[in-house]
Formats: sequence, C-alpha cells, structure tokens
Amino acid sequence: MLSTAVRLMFGRSPAPVVPAALPDPVPAAPPARVPRGDWPPERIALAYRLWGPGFIVPGGEAEILRLARPLGAASSSSLLLVGVGAGGPAAAITRNFGAWVTGLDNDAMLLAAAKGVVAKAQLAKKIRIGSWDPRAPAFVPRGHHHCLALEPLHGAQPEPILDGLAKALRPAGQLVMTELTADRPLNPNDPAVARWAALERRDPDSLVAGIAITRMLGRVGLDVRIAEDISVRHLEQAMLGWRVLLRDLQGRKPPKQEAAQMVAEAELWLLRRRLMRAGKLRLMRWHAIGPMPVV
Repeated sequence: MLSTAVRLMFGRSPAPVVPAALPDPVPAAPPARVPRGDWPPERIALAYRLWGPGFIVPGGEAEILRLARPLGAASSSSLLLVGVGAGGPAAAITRNFGAWVTGLDNDAMLLAAAKGVVAKAQLAKKIRIGSWDPRAPAFVPRGHHHCLALEPLHGAQPEPILDGLAKALRPAGQLVMTELTADRPLNPNDPAVARWAALERRDPDSLVAGIAITRMLGRVGLDVRIAEDISVRHLEQAMLGWRVLLRDLQGRKPPKQEAAQMVAEAELWLLRRRLMRAGKLRLMRWHAIGPMPVV
C-alpha cells in the first residue's frame, strides 16, 4: 500500500494531477503531526535516504557544492553556514574546499545529527556546530569571509536576519542564500495551501516576494549580483530522490512508524510541487557582495 501510494505521487505518470484512486491529498481533517518537533529521528533517517547521508534538502552534496562554489571558499577562508541541517553541507564544503565552517541550526535533533556527521568525518577541528535563534539573530560581527544561508527566514521577520547576515561578513564578503518565496499572498483558505503549511509548519502569511527580499538585501548594505528562481532544479532533484526511494521500496514493507513518516513527507513534497508548478511558491537563490573595505 505504501509503495503504491508513493508511486502514484512520484512515479513517472504523465498526468500532472494525482490519480483519482489516490486519497485526496488535501483533506479537510487536521493533518497527522510528525512527533517530537520538526525533525524527529525518523524524518532525519528518511531525508538521508532521499538526499544522501547528512543532507535534508534535495540534491544533497552536489547541490550544496553548486551553491557554495561561487563563494570561492578555500582553506584560508571562513564560512558561516546558516541552516547546516544534519551536518552534510558543512562536511561537504570543508572536505571539497578546505574552508573553516561555522554551521548553525535551530533544531536540537538536527544539531545532534550534525555533530555526529562532523565527528564521523573527522572534521571537528575545522567545523564548529552551534545553535541560533531566528527570532533574535546574533552572529559574530565581521566574523566570516563568506556566508551560505539555506532558507534562513523560516518562522521569523526577514529583515533582522538579513541585517545580521550582512553584519557577519567581513568587508567584501559574499553571501549566497536560498529562500522559499511567494510573489503574491497565499490564500490560507486554499486547501492545498492550508495542508502544505500544516505539514511544513509554516505560516503562509510569513512568505514574502522575492523582489522584496532583494530590496531588503540592498537596504542592509549588500550588492545583489544574482537573484534567480531555482524552483525547476529544486523540483527535479526532489523527484529524483523520491524515485530512487521508490525503487528501494520494492519488495520491502517498512515498519508502521517509518511508513507514517514516509507518507507525511511524500504528501508535503507533493503539495510543494503542486504549489510551485502553479506559480504560488518559488525557491529563489541570491548572490550578494558586502561593501568593499575602506582604504
């Protein structure tokens, strides 16, 4: 049953909508809640199977390196990584570029997983893992050459966070950031929006337009060089992860708790895909540069 449901959601069907045989993905009933916070161990384990060990975002290591490469990180540079997740991004950046990384997140289970990934990779000397509070962002002023921020605006006012990231950069430091945006206000009465927001644990009213974020970056002193929509690549990577998982599910019946987690995560991604394809959500990438040093 689980394999069939996931196949219908993420298989290679040419139909852009869910088949009629599948239960309504946006029922009126309250969604089943994932236990013990946003990232319980079951969800982290599922993310590893989807995106690779240590990663909680589509594309895994390849996507993180693609995002980080324009920063020019090297063994002589330091990088602030906001949204370190389960530690894979920090390990990948240090292993491939040699940079000294400060990896921050605000979920206790992710932080514990990140410390384990860094220790296993024997990179603890070059990677520091710590917590941060999006509602009261505080970063070391001018503490890093560069910054990679992965959807850092979730659950808080954007401009204080962007201001904190800008101030954390040394002169001429660079920022690459990704964030989920909505060009127009989302309708909370739309069943797909309401269901997605519940599963993603996100307030639909908190999403802002990409152009608004670009302007905020300018106001905090950053020179935005690139602001691009990466939704298509994001969805392609997500679909690939689910198809690989579907292949691995053949002939295997997962335990009840694992199956429940898988169904909830599949529904979340189905809805994110639907809203992105409808133009209601976009994943954006920015590349910005801080002020040049005063001579």
